[in-house]
Amino acid sequence: MDKKLTFISRSDIRGGAAIVTYRLVEALRVAGVDARMLVCEKMSDSDFVQVCASAWRIKYSFFKERLKVFFNNGFNRSNLFKVDPACEGLPLWNHPWVRNADAVFLGWVNQGMLSLHGLHKIAGLGKPVIWIMHDMWNMTGICHHAGACDGFHDKCGCCPLLGEGSKQNDMSRKTWESKKLLYEDRKIRFIAVSSWLAQKAAESSLLCDMDVKVIPNPFNIGGDSDMNERLGKRTGKVRIIFGAARLDDPIKGLPVLKEALDVIGSSYPEIASDLELVTFGSVREVGSLNAFTIPHRHLGVIKGADEIKKAYESCDIVVSTSDYETLPGTLVEGQAYGCIPVAVHHGGQGDIIDHQKTGWLASWSDSPSVRAANVADGIVWAYRNCGNIDLLKAMRMSVEKKFSAPEVARKVLEFAFEK
Repeated sequence: MDKKLTFISRSDIRGGAAIVTYRLVEALRVAGVDARMLVCEKMSDSDFVQVCASAWRIKYSFFKERLKVFFNNGFNRSNLFKVDPACEGLPLWNHPWVRNADAVFLGWVNQGMLSLHGLHKIAGLGKPVIWIMHDMWNMTGICHHAGACDGFHDKCGCCPLLGEGSKQNDMSRKTWESKKLLYEDRKIRFIAVSSWLAQKAAESSLLCDMDVKVIPNPFNIGGDSDMNERLGKRTGKVRIIFGAARLDDPIKGLPVLKEALDVIGSSYPEIASDLELVTFGSVREVGSLNAFTIPHRHLGVIKGADEIKKAYESCDIVVSTSDYETLPGTLVEGQAYGCIPVAVHHGGQGDIIDHQKTGWLASWSDSPSVRAANVADGIVWAYRNCGNIDLLKAMRMSVEKKFSAPEVARKVLEFAFEK
């Protein structure tokens, strides 16, 4: 297809949203499409990625917006990066890669990259504009995940993340009103990367009647898919792998994992004695990785497809205990390389796991202890199925069908230019 596509993303390969956008662009290029990325932060050496503005202009926009947030949240530094009002941005509607594109794709474009005014300008260029939603920001006033707050069902306001600046007509309400004006023209269509996110959009006052299509993130599911051979290579204890960009981020549920392992230790000591834990990712508090009841090894930050594949292939079970996840990539990657997934069912996990057919979905509970017990049940189930070749093959087939990069690229392209 002789089409020029421009993807706008804060970064090319820093952060989950950036990485999956980069993968999508790569898959489109392999399919013969002229797909490119405009970014504020370029970390790859790819010639199809270009920094969208000068360094000083990017920094100016970033700091000016943060100052406005700081002023509006009662000068609370702890919440400074938990919200994005999109009140400052770069004039990307004038960039030749945007003006000459046949379609423009928006990804994670916050922290001073695109303002809502700039989005109006891009939407007015008369070409398809598709926004790939990686979190809830498009349907809220200023937050990326609403958590227990249901303000996005109405018009936001009284935002709990604004502290002393929270009031009925606060920054969240004003940003909600600006988004409403942007969406009223119906020149932007949306992709939700999971059914859960699409459901949240349907519940929201901003996106409830907008064109939202569910298309998952792409994953490069390559390498050896012979599960018989994989089982033949495995020796020693059963290993559980648990990873995140930041392991001790409160939403990742590391304490729930620790408690789940405690439950197994007390209720299934013979199983606990045959388990090991492998973790990867950065940590802010080193002590957060102490006090596991089973042997533990931390790999640190791992990068590159080969290192990721090697990590998963050395393990047997992949666990996610997050409070919420849009579409947790560790579960997809783990399955692709033979790790049985166990996850708390509170987000897009249901798009990845078919309960007791391709993994275990642990029921959600507001009680961390109940969640931990449910996760423990899942780990025990996965442990007892580690030699189940039919399960491992079903996992592999499932991720190939749902998440392979070429298939996702095809669906995205069709959605962009459908009549």
